[in-house]
Amino acid sequence: MLGRWGRPPGGRSWNDLVGRVMKQEEIDRHFMNIALELARKAAENGDAPVGALVVEDGQILGTGYNRIECEGDPTAHAELIALREAARRKGDWRLRGATLYATLEPCIMCAAAAVHARVARVVFGVHDERWGGVGSLFDLGHDPRLNHGFEVISGIQAKESAELCRVFFNGLRAKKV
Repeated sequence: MLGRWGRPPGGRSWNDLVGRVMKQEEIDRHFMNIALELARKAAENGDAPVGALVVEDGQILGTGYNRIECEGDPTAHAELIALREAARRKGDWRLRGATLYATLEPCIMCAAAAVHARVARVVFGVHDERWGGVGSLFDLGHDPRLNHGFEVISGIQAKESAELCRVFFNGLRAKKV
């Protein structure tokens, strides 16, 4: 059982909660499952199914899901919404030590925001060959010309993330016919 914002109850660590040391991949899967739930909300609202959250020290600081279509805002990407909420909650735009989780590889705009926010890690599910900003099209997290970089982990819950996108876009194509 989790307390508010994904922190174990009673201030215990993730390791105490399960009685053993959790591997980073297990922690990443846990938070990616939350991102997948957020992505489903985006799809329910008619937006591309992308969910994101910002986590620091096991605590969720910000969440978001795509709201581009419902808000008519080209910048209403899940990652930007999550980063804004995290900065507000923390009271600092610098999110050093934080991890940005996203179901789809962040686009160039969102990757640049992650650089500016100084996140430590970006973890995502599935690559985006058309818009990917952290490995597919560009690799802003490892660009030596920038003043900050971050670790990139891909493929966490990739099958589930890809399936959400496939079902959503197949549904859109079927409506056009």
